[in-house]
Amino acid sequence: MNQFTNVPPSTLTDATPAVAETGWRHARRGNSLSEVYASIKVPAANASFWRKLMAFWGPGLLVAVGYMDPGNWATDLAGGARYGYTLLSVVLISNLFAMLLQHLAAKLGIVTGRDLAQACRDHYSRPVSLALWFLCEIAIAACDLAEVIGSAIALNLLFGLPLAWGVVLTTLDVLVVLFFQNKGFRLIESLVAGLIFLIFGCFLYEIVASHPDWLALSKGLVPRLEVVTNPKMLYVAIGILGATVMPHNLYLHSSIVQTRAFPQDEPGKRSAIKFATIDSTVALFLAFFVNAAILVTAAAAFHGKGYEAVADIADAHKLLSPVLGAGAASALFAIALLASGQNSTLTGTLAGQIVMEGFLDLKMKPWVRRLITRLIAVVPALVVALLYGEKGTGQLLVFSQVVLSLQLSFAVVPLVLFTGSKAKMGVFANRPLVQAVAWGVSGLIIGLNVFLLWQTLAG
Repeated sequence: MNQFTNVPPSTLTDATPAVAETGWRHARRGNSLSEVYASIKVPAANASFWRKLMAFWGPGLLVAVGYMDPGNWATDLAGGARYGYTLLSVVLISNLFAMLLQHLAAKLGIVTGRDLAQACRDHYSRPVSLALWFLCEIAIAACDLAEVIGSAIALNLLFGLPLAWGVVLTTLDVLVVLFFQNKGFRLIESLVAGLIFLIFGCFLYEIVASHPDWLALSKGLVPRLEVVTNPKMLYVAIGILGATVMPHNLYLHSSIVQTRAFPQDEPGKRSAIKFATIDSTVALFLAFFVNAAILVTAAAAFHGKGYEAVADIADAHKLLSPVLGAGAASALFAIALLASGQNSTLTGTLAGQIVMEGFLDLKMKPWVRRLITRLIAVVPALVVALLYGEKGTGQLLVFSQVVLSLQLSFAVVPLVLFTGSKAKMGVFANRPLVQAVAWGVSGLIIGLNVFLLWQTLAG
């Protein structure tokens, strides 16, 4: 049964009335991530709340990985060291944006049976669809760049491996990803969950060891106009936004929620939306803690103590233990960074596959797809590592997150447009208030990015 149109695949054609009734121009056969589609059973309707929640628990963790990848570390460290707790409000607002947008992405996948990439291909003309695909590939390359650099830095900090060799070594993780992908989707979710809680534990220690100013921290959660009026602060703030609300995560989430074999009727879809939203919201709270912990640790350890220029992960690693007086601070920082980089590799692989198959209707062997994206990220990272060393890779990390933020609008606008359409979503279309908030978030993201470009071009 094709969930996109609720008609059997054998009868699905461009002329099928059911297709026209959904509001999509030219729906096509093919499930998202077909090898794991509807592969995880869910309990019957009369099962307990917790049994249902555990069945749907998992996709949110994969999505949350993108909100705590090495790119976030660079922007959060820069924000905390330079501006103290001021940009903590940006981390909070970004996470709230993420919770809403991931809810919409999950709802799109559950209701229509299409991921966001497929939905764009079905709705837009070929040139527009190809343009959106190209922009999304840029975002994935920027994300992959952050993973490569972050993992290389972690290997350097833990084992003294030169950055250039660390960058090259990260190309081999495609083999690890393929191994776990062939063992079942639940295994991938379990591995990701384990690494997330490792990162969580490491930063719980960092928070305790850094002894933050709790009053200043609480004030930092309140937005300030200075964030927008100060161009340098705005650059880091938009980097945090780009690092937190990841465009490729919207494509990822709309696909992996379909790994659950829920009933394809209205009650079944409502239940799936409910539990998928709980799953992603709880997972994003964990991501918020990690992001906030990085910024708070940097603020407590470096801001106002003569280390405001620390925006480099390696410098932060060197200074954490002596500044905080906690011997394990630097080691746990590096371990969490390595876990973050490897976690991001798993989800980046899936997102790349979803985007290419969805936009182009093109099947490619996962190892080929992964190798292509890795090489795109490895080449600039290797050049920068060889020419500029640690300082250059740190700056490249922040820049990659600004690139992600600039691509975000091209994923958010179609998502809000589709989920607000009754022709496409039927009774599941966004309510007026939700739609108004979603467009408000989209407008704010677009406005901030336009302002950033204007500031950059104006010097």
